[in-house]
Amino acid sequence: MGTWDSGPFDNDAAADWCGDLNDADPGDRLGMIRQTLAAVADHAGYLDDRMGVRAVAAAAVIVSQRAPAEPLNSPYAPDFLLEGGSLVVPDDVAALAVRALDRVVGDDSEWRELWEDTGEPADALAAVGDLRMALCTVP
Repeated sequence: MGTWDSGPFDNDAAADWCGDLNDADPGDRLGMIRQTLAAVADHAGYLDDRMGVRAVAAAAVIVSQRAPAEPLNSPYAPDFLLEGGSLVVPDDVAALAVRALDRVVGDDSEWRELWEDTGEPADALAAVGDLRMALCTVP
């Protein structure tokens, strides 16, 4: 697991996903986010870690676009957002992100299993919990 911290962008798979989102045509970005989240939210069986970390990153992108969110400051977040760009994110995508995050921290999730194996999953679980709370808060 190429993870260096518990933040939503602090691992190789999330950083790669953010690069892909940044490089995508602006008109395709919301669809890419939706597809990433749906793949996790609707996944049956054991959830691969790479899918999980991508969903966490996608949820963090959504949270960054909801008032009164603080601007992203991770150097691994999509550059277009770090440079002041934005996305219009419909409420149904935020609800999809909540479902995806619940799947990431739930049973049959390699993401959760790997964090539990470290013996210190609290920070990672708290980061996902904070994202979930922000998604459930009406802007």
